[in-house]
Amino acid sequence: QAQLVESGGGSVQAGGSLSLSCAASGYTATRYMAWFRQAPEKQREGVAAISTGSGTTYYADSVKGRFTISRDNAKNTLYLQMNSLKPDDTAMYYCARTVFALGGTQTLSAPYYSTWGQGTQVSVSS
Repeated sequence: QAQLVESGGGSVQAGGSLSLSCAASGYTATRYMAWFRQAPEKQREGVAAISTGSGTTYYADSVKGRFTISRDNAKNTLYLQMNSLKPDDTAMYYCARTVFALGGTQTLSAPYYSTWGQGTQVSVSS
């Protein structure tokens, strides 16, 4: 059974950095992995995605230039390096995987992802 476990969340002041990890186990085929976030009373939004084959990355406009997604295939681990954090980045962050071949905006769209982690909280104070 596919399982994703996030870690690395926490509290930081605006302008600070955090690094999230997502350990994957129990599966073989994955086309894309991604990070999503959901703030209270807001919809879940795609933050960053990566193709497990080509390594192509996709970012939401709100995090471009500040966040970096990466993956270590040997360790089956997904990462999200978050720099220059803002209070608006405060949310529960989830990693997800899909076996579908996606393109463009689909890579940051939650309905295309079938396996989700339990989430890790990121809080940024001003």
